[in-house]
Amino acid sequence: MYWPVPASWTPHDEAELVAGWRLWLELSDRGWPTAAWDGTPAGAVRRLRELLDACDEIETGYRAAVGEPSAGFLRLVQGLVVTAGTAIELWFDDFEPLDDDRAALLHEDLARFAGQAERVLTVLAVNGGWTGLDRDVRRDRP
Repeated sequence: MYWPVPASWTPHDEAELVAGWRLWLELSDRGWPTAAWDGTPAGAVRRLRELLDACDEIETGYRAAVGEPSAGFLRLVQGLVVTAGTAIELWFDDFEPLDDDRAALLHEDLARFAGQAERVLTVLAVNGGWTGLDRDVRRDRP
């Protein structure tokens, strides 16, 4: 199940544009473990935990910068938090080596988050005017 992503988002002011840009940058490569992954589920969700910290920082800074935050932008952030939080809750303390069944479950959870992140990235890129940048960043990824 995915958290609903708003079909569109328009930055209402400079603070929201900056918050959207920061969120887009944070999301650009956090969905999957890096090559330094230790092979454990806890290690796989470590980057999601870092992303949640970044989302909290972005949302806190945004709320402090505006009188009334945009519900649309907050839904983008909160959907990521809910989706990442679910995977983190299931795997954060699991340091056991993966067997085939657990690897498939972990992959499903990470793929669910990656799908959510992809939808948010698209909304941010299209409505923030960064579509060309989005293609360039994705082409440069390994």
